[in-house]
Amino acid sequence: MNTNKQFHEIKIEEEMNGSRIDMVLSFALPKTSRNFIQKRIDAGDVIVDGNCCNSKKYKVKTGEMVKIIIPEPIALDIKAEDIPLTIVYEDDDLLVVDKPSGMVVHPAAGNYEGTLVNAIMHHCGSSLSSINGVIRPGIVHRIDKDTSGLLMIAKNDATHNGLSEQLAEHSITRLYDAIVYNNFTQDEGTIKASLGRDPKNRLKRAVVKQGGKEAITHYKVLERFGKFTHIQAELETGRTHQIRAHMAYIKHPLLGDTLYGPQKQPFKVEGQLLHASVLGFTHPRTKEYIEFKSPLPDEFQAILDCLAVDFTKS
Repeated sequence: MNTNKQFHEIKIEEEMNGSRIDMVLSFALPKTSRNFIQKRIDAGDVIVDGNCCNSKKYKVKTGEMVKIIIPEPIALDIKAEDIPLTIVYEDDDLLVVDKPSGMVVHPAAGNYEGTLVNAIMHHCGSSLSSINGVIRPGIVHRIDKDTSGLLMIAKNDATHNGLSEQLAEHSITRLYDAIVYNNFTQDEGTIKASLGRDPKNRLKRAVVKQGGKEAITHYKVLERFGKFTHIQAELETGRTHQIRAHMAYIKHPLLGDTLYGPQKQPFKVEGQLLHASVLGFTHPRTKEYIEFKSPLPDEFQAILDCLAVDFTKS
């Protein structure tokens, strides 16, 4: 177990008085994201005048000494594997990959091989950010195993911090194609409903009135096929299973999603038909906005074609 830690200590000056502690630490440590600092607060690694601070909303006072403990990255023991990758873009700071459906993003208990992380470790070697720890080097955000499409990977901590800040500010473009059950009465809409763990099924997320995290999904109809609809969903926030849970909440579960929708479905697909088709962000180093598009997977397009034929005949 690695016990090496870094310590950063600052004295609160008069101009900082009354500011939130997470904002003060973000300003003092410009290469560290506020999200990372908030995690350190939650972990009990922020100390004010010798006392543990457990609230990111704590307002500092002039003269206080604030110390933050930052653990050293642990040496990776995840095996690099020569797994084919579809790389859409790559430079010295980051890469954008097009993940196939069926591939897990990062290792977890009982599944330490064959993941996207194993593949990018082989491709990038040691050139990956360490912010998300041993199991998720380079991973800034994730998509579910059976969701296909675009993901950004950070090669260094500065890039990771820059992309994480954009995620927190909701300034990254993330568009998804999905096929859902049932027709819509409107052409577009917004679902604004907090998500938390489903009390009846710990594998699921559900809309909750208390204790959840804010979640906002915008959607618009692309094609109508009677009992099914091809939509585009845009994430404003990025919660676990957000599109799947939100669409099920409004009675439009994703085709193939047996966790949130019908157990039986008319097409032999494995997993939800959800594809991350557009990803756009400001490059942390060049400050230029770049955007990437991924074509629909063959299986996804084949089902769209089949639905179009069936709908025309009906």
